[in-house]
Amino acid sequence: MQLLRLLFTPRGLFAATGLAALGLVAGGVYLQQTMNLAACPLCILQRMLYLLLALEAIAAWLLAPKTLPRRAAALVMAATTLTGAWIAAYQTWLQRFAKGVSCTADQPWWEQLVNWAASQWPLMFEASGLCSEAGWKFLGLSIAEWSLIAFTSMAIAMLIALARRN
Repeated sequence: MQLLRLLFTPRGLFAATGLAALGLVAGGVYLQQTMNLAACPLCILQRMLYLLLALEAIAAWLLAPKTLPRRAAALVMAATTLTGAWIAAYQTWLQRFAKGVSCTADQPWWEQLVNWAASQWPLMFEASGLCSEAGWKFLGLSIAEWSLIAFTSMAIAMLIALARRN
């Protein structure tokens, strides 16, 4: 009971969100390597946001004792999670309703970012799949759909952290 109470403090929510984000990145890399899954540019963009979220969680955890910095950190993390949720929702839409469509018609700035990151660290950021291909599913949901659930859950956690007084 005490552990559950601790989890729902802002520091607990920051720690859980950061650890979950790192776990999702590790899981994504594991699936990519062991099952030969090809990550698409939107998958890589979500992976980057999970890594950013983990870094933000460390900063938020350190800032948590003071009210204003804690709330600012929760707000920044909420913005990151909502951005990730939007990207995952867009990818889910592509997979469910726009079969055979690429991520975009031309190469936007974020695909250029993904390509640059892949040249720096191919294992983590190489994108070779199509955004409209669901590939592997677990319990009937694609990785993009699971990512949408994860980002949405993390956004709710950050809104709780933002609202908490202690």
